[in-house]
Amino acid sequence: MAFHRHTGPGSYTVGTMSERFDCYYCRDPLHGKKYVQKEGRHCCVKCFDKICANTCIECKKPIGADSKELHFKNRYWHDTCFKCFKCYTSLVNEPFMLRENNKVWCSNCTATEDAPRCKGCFKPIIAGDQNVEYKKMVWHKDCFTCSQCKQVIGSGSFFPKGDDFYCVSCHEHKFAKTCAKCKNPITSGGLTYQEQPWHSECFICSNCKKQLGGKRFTAVEDQFYCVECYKECVAKKCAGCKNPITAGFGRGTSVVNYEDESWHDYCFKCTKCARGLANKRFVCHNGKIYCAECPKRL
Repeated sequence: MAFHRHTGPGSYTVGTMSERFDCYYCRDPLHGKKYVQKEGRHCCVKCFDKICANTCIECKKPIGADSKELHFKNRYWHDTCFKCFKCYTSLVNEPFMLRENNKVWCSNCTATEDAPRCKGCFKPIIAGDQNVEYKKMVWHKDCFTCSQCKQVIGSGSFFPKGDDFYCVSCHEHKFAKTCAKCKNPITSGGLTYQEQPWHSECFICSNCKKQLGGKRFTAVEDQFYCVECYKECVAKKCAGCKNPITAGFGRGTSVVNYEDESWHDYCFKCTKCARGLANKRFVCHNGKIYCAECPKRL
């Protein structure tokens, strides 16, 4: 008796009968004929194909005794039907993955299908591809471009605005505030004075050039001065104490002006009795200030 054996679930043996047996199903004699033995029963090839053969999960046709059969997890294929669902490559003796709907995939197509999709071109990003990730989104490096100029940003600096992304140059021209002094964009930091934006390095003392951000200063005819430079270079000198009058920088926020001279309000007092004369009647005699009573006693 010559035969060959199919292994696996529902295994069977195909051979040529040399003894006297009849087909289990149709009762035709099998002597000298090709037959199939399955689960202890002998049957002719015709009855096997019709009654006993497994059905190919791909083409839905019986896998006859003369066909090569592949099986995996109680599923059966003709060897010619065992192909990658995506690229149609034969997977006989090749690694494969059984996916949804009982479809088999080769390892390359499985990797491509499971790979993340580029936000720009919507194609898969394969392991080894250069890419850019931002907030759970991913792009091919060359697909990550500026929404304004369309140039590739790649791994460079960028600014997100809603669903758009801008390179540094386009963001400066489109969104950045312009410094009131140098008229160039303010890309980071900066400060605001009287509702106008300034670079920190542009908002400086007109005299010593020190930055004034976060410091006390005063403005005189569109010029800014720190306290020290204002006292030294700009402030009027008190006709009484001879010190600078720095309204807003300390004691004495009021100034008394008379003719071409100025006083701290607390320095404007009678030369004889030292009574404070701010907001009071006074008399100027021989270039000196007196209260209304003292000149009568001179």
